Amino acid sequence: MKDTRLREEICRWAASMFERGLTGGASGNISARTEDGGLLVTPTGSSFGRLDPARLSRFDAAGRHVEGDRPTKEMPLHSAFYETRRSAGAVVHLHSTHSVALSMLPDTDPDNMLPPLTAYSIMRLGKVRMLPYFRPGDPETGTALRGLAGRRSAVMLANHGPVVAAKELEAAVYAVEELEETAKLALLLRGANPVMLTPEQIRDVVTKFEVEWDE
Repeated sequence: MKDTRLREEICRWAASMFERGLTGGASGNISARTEDGGLLVTPTGSSFGRLDPARLSRFDAAGRHVEGDRPTKEMPLHSAFYETRRSAGAVVHLHSTHSVALSMLPDTDPDNMLPPLTAYSIMRLGKVRMLPYFRPGDPETGTALRGLAGRRSAVMLANHGPVVAAKELEAAVYAVEELEETAKLALLLRGANPVMLTPEQIRDVVTKFEVEWDE
């Protein structure tokens, strides 16, 4: 995808998520691979609702900031995903309410924070690892993500928000939205003893849709 169109797509998806309340104020960030191996990244302190395509941060293939406003402080997260998952073409990070709330509950499983409520959360996300709390922009977030060695396409930063990588921007947006909706379901059903997918049903989805699912 040409740079001009990719810039427009980043801003369009960001505005859509902002308008639907998936991330508010000046929170959240997006990055996407360019045709020449560089990156386009949303600037630090910017609102998803008012992004200017011309002001997005541009990195060259060597990782140098060559154009646009100063990039998000969460570049360590984005860089770690691109380094460890060669298939990654986009990364989306939100401060979405229900997923953040779920990360604060003491019985949330850090290895797989989403209960198996629907097939779609498994299809789009696999297992979501919850990382411990880090100060926003802390380089140690990148270190923690590299420690997963590319085995997860989605992580949750405790008390902060989800980060999802995918081959394309559209897929990353759909995946992070699925994460938030599944977290919302988990909270709505809390204490209600819901019927979840069985291990056999999970294996069927994992096999049918070739989901990364480490046991």
